[in-house]
Amino acid sequence: MSLLLRAFLKQVVRHGTLQVETADGGRFTVGDGTGEQLAIRFSDEGNPWRLILNPALALGELFMNGHLIVTQGSIYDLLSLAASNLKLREPHSIAKARTQVRTALRRLQQRNSSWRAKRNVAHHYDIDGRIYDLFLDPDRQYSCAYFERRGQSLAEAQLAKKRHIAAKLLIEPGHRVLDIGSGWGGLALYLADHCGADVTGITLSEEQLAIANARSQGRSLTARARFRLQDYRAVPDRFDRIVSVGMFEHVGVGYYRAFFGKAAELLADDGVMLLHSIGRMDGPGTCNPWINKYIFPGGYVPALSEVLPAIERAGLIVTDIELLRLHYAETLRAWRERFLARREEAKALYDERFCRMWEFYLAACECGFRHCGLMVFQIQLAKRQDAVPLTRDYIAAREAALAARETQHASMSVAAE
Repeated sequence: MSLLLRAFLKQVVRHGTLQVETADGGRFTVGDGTGEQLAIRFSDEGNPWRLILNPALALGELFMNGHLIVTQGSIYDLLSLAASNLKLREPHSIAKARTQVRTALRRLQQRNSSWRAKRNVAHHYDIDGRIYDLFLDPDRQYSCAYFERRGQSLAEAQLAKKRHIAAKLLIEPGHRVLDIGSGWGGLALYLADHCGADVTGITLSEEQLAIANARSQGRSLTARARFRLQDYRAVPDRFDRIVSVGMFEHVGVGYYRAFFGKAAELLADDGVMLLHSIGRMDGPGTCNPWINKYIFPGGYVPALSEVLPAIERAGLIVTDIELLRLHYAETLRAWRERFLARREEAKALYDERFCRMWEFYLAACECGFRHCGLMVFQIQLAKRQDAVPLTRDYIAAREAALAARETQHASMSVAAE
């Protein structure tokens, strides 16, 4: 077994240094001796077979279950080492074959009917909400932040994200806004409070719904911000603005035409929509099997080449596309560091296996953005070419106005206290 494992890992790690200890006490090192040394240990003799046969699924399972232990460095360091090596060469034929099979079956895996979509959302979002307080910012923004400068805090970058999105939406007081996948309500409350919008947020998470409505009530915004437990396909109203942040990854490739068709139906003729989603730079693919099984069942990260045709068929016009490349990598690093700093609290809420699973999830996703071609796209959509200004100057101007309004609101809040 040691010989097979060594041969496998030598193919993966050609640059860097990885020391491996097997369950029977055997030791070997792979790589070219450069960089900081990492070390791992297998706790059971049969486990390396699983890693060799199906690494994309087994690596996370072995770490999560305590059968692969990182004895020097961290799981992020190990994933980063593997990812940085693999991106330098063509995938092995066996890996290509696995990807082809998963691609062929992806529509089956992503059959996100209304009831399946709600079940998938509950799997991730309807856990003990205190977990999210351990690593998210105070507003519970669970999507890519927007880092305007080095050294910006997570809370500042998440506020900048909301401001950036609001600027692109060109919201005026009284505009009716639909927030598809409204989470814990932070963006909707921002649009109601700082832009004077009338916002309806929809979610499939009962936990998120309860918190969002409670937050709206606590800030006396219920007249302008309300939240519903509703699938996007069931929304009957019409809106001046539509926004969706971090929800499109749960739609599924078989439902893109339905999603944008519904958006076109709901959007006013002079309306504007902003879609914020994780995307892939290297064309259509599949969801990582470990992420799909344990973190986001039914999820998929699309390529723009899959999204744009569905937009065109819905009769919507793309008025702006912006790619946020490493912003999510920085967001995930902040989340991972914050989670690890409060790991014992997470363990008290769940157990050691959950902590290892969550650490692997955050580390793997960060590596995906740093090494594996993931990014975030923001697509601005309209029905008319004149719905937005001819140049992008308005974005910075509106951001500046919103920032001034935030400062004013903060001063008023302090004075009221």
